[in-house]
Amino acid sequence: MANPIFAVVAVAVLIGVLVFAVVILTFFRLWLRALLSGASVGLASLVGMSLRKVNPSVIVDSRIMAVKAGLNISTNDLETHYLASGNVVRVVQALIAANKANIPLSFQKATAIDLAGRDVLDAVQTSVRPKVIDCTDPSKGAPTVAAVAMDGIQLKAKARVTVRTNINTLVGGATEETIIARVGEGIVTTIGSAESHKRVLENPDTISKTVLARGLDAGTAFEILSIDIA
Repeated sequence: MANPIFAVVAVAVLIGVLVFAVVILTFFRLWLRALLSGASVGLASLVGMSLRKVNPSVIVDSRIMAVKAGLNISTNDLETHYLASGNVVRVVQALIAANKANIPLSFQKATAIDLAGRDVLDAVQTSVRPKVIDCTDPSKGAPTVAAVAMDGIQLKAKARVTVRTNINTLVGGATEETIIARVGEGIVTTIGSAESHKRVLENPDTISKTVLARGLDAGTAFEILSIDIA
């Protein structure tokens, strides 16, 4: 009759071998891909990610992407952001884009922007390629801003505001709606203070100059570059 202790040990060893084999089969390809990419991640770290309910593929792929772009972001930092329900891939893409465009952006700042609910990659792209905001937004109301000059004649105007993202004020900064509202207010004020509607029609750039001089982008997530009036 077989020794029961020996049988228990044999079963335990067998289970251990099976577990080890499963771990190797599950994480070996990820480990090898990271190693060959110069962004090595230990097998123990990969197992730990799985136990912490972190998707190892997301972390490994993001780290490889960062290393290939010349950025050294630790797996621990990536995991931390993942566990905070952040978009790890989007943050890494934003950091790469900022690095290529020589825009100072730290990992901490990028994750803060992401966790604040802002699209950090779009913010970096808008810093490089300014975008145009229509004032007013035709999809949300009247297509023009109406105001009455001092001679009693009503004018209708619309503006196209060119802005770029201000990374430093993005967290907590006001959104596009605030820019639209402030520009609209500036148009009404400028037209309303004009002695004659003809003066406004002859020099529509006075509206742009007046609006820009009021610093309407203060406290917002944007920097106003220009305002074109029609």
